[in-house]
Amino acid sequence: MIRARMPLPMLLLAACLLVTPASAKGRGRPPDAVSAAPPVVRLTSLDWPPFTIDPKRHPGSRPGLDEVIARAAFAAVGYRLETDFYPWQRAMALSRTDPRYLGYYPRYSPYDGKDCLMSDSLGESPLGLAERADAHLQGKSFDQLSDTVIGVVAGYLNTPAFDTRVRQGRLKTEAVTDDVTNLRKLIYHRLTAAVIDRNVMTYLLDTTPDLAAHRDELVFDPHDFPPKALHICFQPTERGAAMMSLFNRGLRRIDINALEAAYFRAGHPDKENKSTNSQ
Repeated sequence: MIRARMPLPMLLLAACLLVTPASAKGRGRPPDAVSAAPPVVRLTSLDWPPFTIDPKRHPGSRPGLDEVIARAAFAAVGYRLETDFYPWQRAMALSRTDPRYLGYYPRYSPYDGKDCLMSDSLGESPLGLAERADAHLQGKSFDQLSDTVIGVVAGYLNTPAFDTRVRQGRLKTEAVTDDVTNLRKLIYHRLTAAVIDRNVMTYLLDTTPDLAAHRDELVFDPHDFPPKALHICFQPTERGAAMMSLFNRGLRRIDINALEAAYFRAGHPDKENKSTNSQ
Protein backbone atom coordinates (compact mmCIF):
# COMPACT_ATOMS: atom_id res chain seq x y z
CA MET A 1 0.00 0.00 0.00
CA ILE A 2 1.27 3.46 -0.88
CA ARG A 3 1.41 5.99 1.91
CA ALA A 4 2.26 9.64 1.27
CA ARG A 5 3.44 11.90 4.06
CA MET A 6 3.33 15.68 4.18
CA PRO A 7 3.10 18.34 6.88
CA LEU A 8 -0.38 18.50 8.40
CA PRO A 9 -1.11 22.14 7.38
CA MET A 10 -0.21 21.38 3.78
CA LEU A 11 -2.27 18.19 3.87
CA LEU A 12 -5.37 19.94 5.14
CA LEU A 13 -4.97 22.80 2.68
CA ALA A 14 -4.65 20.36 -0.19
CA ALA A 15 -7.72 18.48 0.98
CA CYS A 16 -9.76 21.65 0.98
CA LEU A 17 -8.70 22.42 -2.59
CA LEU A 18 -9.74 18.98 -3.78
CA VAL A 19 -13.39 18.91 -2.99
CA THR A 20 -16.37 20.45 -4.70
CA PRO A 21 -18.08 22.73 -2.17
CA ALA A 22 -21.59 21.51 -1.54
CA SER A 23 -22.61 25.18 -1.37
CA ALA A 24 -22.11 25.41 -5.14
CA LYS A 25 -25.31 23.40 -5.41
CA GLY A 26 -27.03 25.43 -2.73
CA ARG A 27 -27.41 28.86 -4.32
CA GLY A 28 -30.60 30.50 -3.12
CA ARG A 29 -30.64 28.60 0.16
CA PRO A 30 -30.39 30.41 3.51
CA PRO A 31 -26.75 31.23 4.43
CA ASP A 32 -26.87 29.12 7.58
CA ALA A 33 -28.07 26.09 5.61
CA VAL A 34 -25.32 26.53 3.02
CA SER A 35 -22.56 26.83 5.59
CA ALA A 36 -23.79 23.68 7.36
CA ALA A 37 -23.53 21.53 4.23
CA PRO A 38 -20.44 19.29 4.16
CA PRO A 39 -17.97 19.55 1.27
CA VAL A 40 -18.34 16.96 -1.48
CA VAL A 41 -15.80 14.37 -2.67
CA ARG A 42 -16.52 12.95 -6.14
CA LEU A 43 -15.33 9.50 -7.23
CA THR A 44 -16.13 7.22 -10.15
CA SER A 45 -17.22 3.61 -9.98
CA LEU A 46 -18.96 0.88 -11.97
CA ASP A 47 -22.17 -1.08 -11.60
CA TRP A 48 -20.92 -4.16 -9.70
CA PRO A 49 -23.67 -5.30 -7.32
CA PRO A 50 -23.68 -5.85 -4.44
CA PHE A 51 -20.46 -3.84 -3.91
CA THR A 52 -21.33 -0.82 -6.07
CA ILE A 53 -24.77 -0.19 -7.58
CA ASP A 54 -25.68 2.33 -10.27
CA PRO A 55 -29.09 3.78 -9.27
CA LYS A 56 -29.90 4.46 -12.93
CA ARG A 57 -29.66 0.76 -13.70
CA HIS A 58 -31.34 -0.33 -10.46
CA PRO A 59 -34.11 2.19 -9.66
CA GLY A 60 -35.18 2.07 -6.04
CA SER A 61 -32.18 0.05 -4.91
CA ARG A 62 -30.11 1.03 -1.90
CA PRO A 63 -26.41 1.83 -2.48
CA GLY A 64 -23.85 -0.94 -2.80
CA LEU A 65 -21.85 -2.20 0.18
CA ASP A 66 -18.60 -0.41 -0.71
CA GLU A 67 -20.44 2.85 -1.28
CA VAL A 68 -22.13 2.50 2.12
CA ILE A 69 -18.74 1.97 3.78
CA ALA A 70 -17.05 4.78 1.83
CA ARG A 71 -19.89 7.22 2.60
CA ALA A 72 -19.65 6.41 6.31
CA ALA A 73 -15.88 6.90 6.37
CA PHE A 74 -16.05 10.24 4.56
CA ALA A 75 -18.91 11.38 6.79
CA ALA A 76 -16.80 10.54 9.86
CA VAL A 77 -14.33 13.25 8.81
CA GLY A 78 -16.92 15.78 7.63
CA TYR A 79 -17.24 15.05 3.90
CA ARG A 80 -20.02 13.82 1.65
CA LEU A 81 -19.29 11.24 -1.05
CA GLU A 82 -20.88 11.50 -4.49
CA THR A 83 -20.26 8.62 -6.90
CA ASP A 84 -20.72 8.77 -10.67
CA PHE A 85 -21.11 5.42 -12.43
CA TYR A 86 -19.60 4.44 -15.78
CA PRO A 87 -18.44 1.31 -17.60
CA TRP A 88 -15.34 0.15 -15.73
CA GLN A 89 -12.61 1.17 -18.15
CA ARG A 90 -14.19 4.60 -18.60
CA ALA A 91 -14.56 5.00 -14.83
CA MET A 92 -10.82 4.43 -14.40
CA ALA A 93 -9.91 6.77 -17.25
CA LEU A 94 -12.17 9.62 -16.12
CA SER A 95 -10.84 9.42 -12.56
CA ARG A 96 -7.41 10.32 -13.95
CA THR A 97 -8.38 12.93 -16.55
CA ASP A 98 -11.59 14.64 -15.39
CA PRO A 99 -10.88 17.40 -12.82
CA ARG A 100 -14.20 16.69 -11.09
CA TYR A 101 -12.89 13.41 -9.69
CA LEU A 102 -10.29 12.42 -7.11
CA GLY A 103 -10.20 8.71 -7.87
CA TYR A 104 -12.27 5.58 -8.37
CA TYR A 105 -13.30 2.44 -6.50
CA PRO A 106 -13.24 -0.44 -5.80
CA ARG A 107 -9.77 -1.61 -6.78
CA TYR A 108 -7.88 -4.74 -5.77
CA SER A 109 -4.82 -4.24 -3.59
CA PRO A 110 -2.02 -6.15 -5.36
CA TYR A 111 -2.08 -3.64 -8.17
CA ASP A 112 -0.81 -0.49 -6.50
CA GLY A 113 1.88 1.63 -8.08
CA LYS A 114 2.69 5.04 -9.47
CA ASP A 115 -0.73 5.34 -11.08
CA CYS A 116 -2.64 4.96 -7.84
CA LEU A 117 -2.65 5.80 -4.13
CA MET A 118 -4.42 2.93 -2.40
CA SER A 119 -6.61 3.68 0.58
CA ASP A 120 -6.91 1.36 3.53
CA SER A 121 -9.22 -1.59 2.86
CA LEU A 122 -12.99 -1.23 2.46
CA GLY A 123 -13.38 -4.99 2.91
CA GLU A 124 -12.69 -8.16 0.95
CA SER A 125 -13.82 -9.72 -2.32
CA PRO A 126 -13.99 -13.55 -2.21
CA LEU A 127 -12.79 -14.28 -5.73
CA GLY A 128 -13.04 -17.67 -7.43
CA LEU A 129 -14.48 -19.50 -10.42
CA ALA A 130 -18.11 -19.91 -11.40
CA GLU A 131 -18.24 -23.35 -12.97
CA ARG A 132 -20.72 -25.69 -14.58
CA ALA A 133 -21.47 -28.31 -11.93
CA ASP A 134 -21.19 -31.09 -14.51
CA ALA A 135 -17.67 -29.98 -15.49
CA HIS A 136 -16.19 -31.30 -12.21
CA LEU A 137 -13.34 -28.78 -12.17
CA GLN A 138 -13.15 -28.43 -8.39
CA GLY A 139 -9.83 -29.57 -6.98
CA LYS A 140 -7.98 -29.15 -10.27
CA SER A 141 -4.91 -26.91 -10.38
CA PHE A 142 -4.44 -24.06 -12.83
CA ASP A 143 -1.97 -26.28 -14.69
CA GLN A 144 -4.77 -28.80 -15.19
CA LEU A 145 -6.98 -26.04 -16.59
CA SER A 146 -4.52 -25.00 -19.29
CA ASP A 147 -6.86 -26.25 -22.05
CA THR A 148 -10.03 -24.83 -20.47
CA VAL A 149 -11.26 -21.47 -21.74
CA ILE A 150 -12.02 -19.31 -18.70
CA GLY A 151 -14.35 -16.33 -18.92
CA VAL A 152 -13.13 -12.96 -17.63
CA VAL A 153 -14.48 -9.40 -17.73
CA ALA A 154 -12.60 -6.96 -19.95
CA GLY A 155 -10.61 -4.45 -17.91
CA TYR A 156 -10.87 -6.37 -14.62
CA LEU A 157 -7.71 -7.30 -12.74
CA ASN A 158 -7.92 -10.71 -11.12
CA THR A 159 -4.84 -11.88 -9.21
CA PRO A 160 -1.17 -11.45 -10.13
CA ALA A 161 -0.73 -15.24 -10.36
CA PHE A 162 -3.77 -15.71 -12.61
CA ASP A 163 -3.07 -12.68 -14.82
CA THR A 164 0.59 -13.68 -15.21
CA ARG A 165 -0.43 -17.13 -16.41
CA VAL A 166 -2.75 -15.51 -18.94
CA ARG A 167 -0.01 -13.21 -20.25
CA GLN A 168 2.35 -16.17 -20.54
CA GLY A 169 -0.21 -18.18 -22.50
CA ARG A 170 -0.52 -20.78 -19.74
CA LEU A 171 -4.24 -20.08 -19.32
CA LYS A 172 -6.80 -19.38 -22.03
CA THR A 173 -9.38 -16.66 -21.41
CA GLU A 174 -12.30 -15.08 -23.21
CA ALA A 175 -13.33 -11.53 -22.26
CA VAL A 176 -16.87 -10.14 -22.08
CA THR A 177 -18.33 -6.87 -20.82
CA ASP A 178 -19.83 -8.04 -17.52
CA ASP A 179 -20.28 -10.94 -15.08
CA VAL A 180 -23.88 -11.69 -16.03
CA THR A 181 -22.78 -12.43 -19.60
CA ASN A 182 -20.26 -14.98 -18.35
CA LEU A 183 -22.91 -16.68 -16.21
CA ARG A 184 -25.25 -16.90 -19.20
CA LYS A 185 -22.44 -18.40 -21.29
CA LEU A 186 -21.92 -21.02 -18.59
CA ILE A 187 -25.62 -21.89 -18.58
CA TYR A 188 -25.70 -22.28 -22.37
CA HIS A 189 -22.50 -24.41 -22.42
CA ARG A 190 -20.40 -21.74 -24.13
CA LEU A 191 -18.00 -21.76 -21.17
CA THR A 192 -17.17 -24.18 -18.38
CA ALA A 193 -15.63 -21.65 -15.94
CA ALA A 194 -15.45 -17.89 -15.36
CA VAL A 195 -13.68 -15.69 -12.80
CA ILE A 196 -16.17 -14.02 -10.46
CA ASP A 197 -16.65 -12.75 -6.92
CA ARG A 198 -18.78 -15.09 -4.78
CA ASN A 199 -21.05 -12.28 -3.55
CA VAL A 200 -21.55 -11.00 -7.09
CA MET A 201 -22.43 -14.51 -8.31
CA THR A 202 -24.93 -15.02 -5.49
CA TYR A 203 -26.48 -11.62 -6.13
CA LEU A 204 -26.90 -12.24 -9.85
CA LEU A 205 -28.37 -15.71 -9.36
CA ASP A 206 -30.82 -14.33 -6.79
CA THR A 207 -31.97 -11.27 -8.74
CA THR A 208 -31.77 -12.20 -12.45
CA PRO A 209 -34.72 -14.43 -13.41
CA ASP A 210 -33.16 -16.24 -16.39
CA LEU A 211 -30.09 -17.09 -14.29
CA ALA A 212 -32.08 -18.10 -11.21
CA ALA A 213 -33.89 -20.77 -13.21
CA HIS A 214 -30.53 -22.50 -13.83
CA ARG A 215 -28.73 -21.83 -10.55
CA ASP A 216 -28.44 -25.56 -9.72
CA GLU A 217 -26.31 -26.01 -12.84
CA LEU A 218 -23.57 -23.72 -11.47
CA VAL A 219 -21.20 -23.92 -8.51
CA PHE A 220 -18.73 -21.49 -6.97
CA ASP A 221 -15.18 -22.78 -6.64
CA PRO A 222 -12.72 -20.70 -4.54
CA HIS A 223 -9.97 -22.55 -6.39
CA ASP A 224 -6.53 -20.98 -5.80
CA PHE A 225 -7.80 -17.40 -5.46
CA PRO A 226 -7.06 -15.74 -2.11
CA PRO A 227 -9.59 -13.17 -0.82
CA LYS A 228 -8.89 -9.77 -2.36
CA ALA A 229 -8.90 -6.52 -0.36
CA LEU A 230 -10.87 -3.67 -1.96
CA HIS A 231 -9.73 -0.05 -1.85
CA ILE A 232 -10.32 3.43 -3.21
CA CYS A 233 -7.72 4.37 -5.83
CA PHE A 234 -6.90 8.04 -5.23
CA GLN A 235 -5.03 10.17 -7.74
CA PRO A 236 -1.24 10.00 -7.16
CA THR A 237 -0.98 13.72 -6.40
CA GLU A 238 -0.61 15.84 -3.29
CA ARG A 239 -4.34 16.47 -3.42
CA GLY A 240 -5.07 12.78 -3.74
CA ALA A 241 -2.72 11.96 -0.87
CA ALA A 242 -4.40 14.55 1.33
CA MET A 243 -7.87 13.14 0.75
CA MET A 244 -6.64 9.56 1.14
CA SER A 245 -5.20 10.45 4.54
CA LEU A 246 -8.51 11.96 5.66
CA PHE A 247 -10.46 9.01 4.29
CA ASN A 248 -8.23 6.50 6.10
CA ARG A 249 -8.82 8.45 9.30
CA GLY A 250 -12.55 8.11 8.70
CA LEU A 251 -12.25 4.35 8.13
CA ARG A 252 -10.63 3.99 11.54
CA ARG A 253 -13.65 5.69 13.11
CA ILE A 254 -16.27 3.28 11.73
CA ASP A 255 -16.94 -0.44 12.21
CA ILE A 256 -16.63 -1.97 8.73
CA ASN A 257 -17.50 -5.49 9.92
CA ALA A 258 -20.72 -4.27 11.55
CA LEU A 259 -21.72 -2.34 8.41
CA GLU A 260 -21.06 -5.39 6.23
CA ALA A 261 -23.00 -7.75 8.52
CA ALA A 262 -25.98 -5.39 8.64
CA TYR A 263 -25.88 -4.95 4.86
CA PHE A 264 -26.09 -8.63 4.05
CA ARG A 265 -28.60 -9.28 6.83
CA ALA A 266 -30.95 -6.90 5.04
CA GLY A 267 -30.88 -9.06 1.90
CA HIS A 268 -29.97 -8.17 -1.66
CA PRO A 269 -30.27 -4.46 -2.45
CA ASP A 270 -32.76 -4.69 -5.32
CA LYS A 271 -34.28 -8.13 -5.04
CA GLU A 272 -37.67 -6.54 -5.57
CA ASN A 273 -36.47 -5.07 -8.88
CA LYS A 274 -35.61 -8.31 -10.67
CA SER A 275 -36.75 -7.05 -14.04
CA THR A 276 -33.98 -4.44 -14.10
CA ASN A 277 -31.36 -7.19 -14.19
CA SER A 278 -32.89 -9.43 -16.82
CA GLN A 279 -32.10 -7.35 -19.87
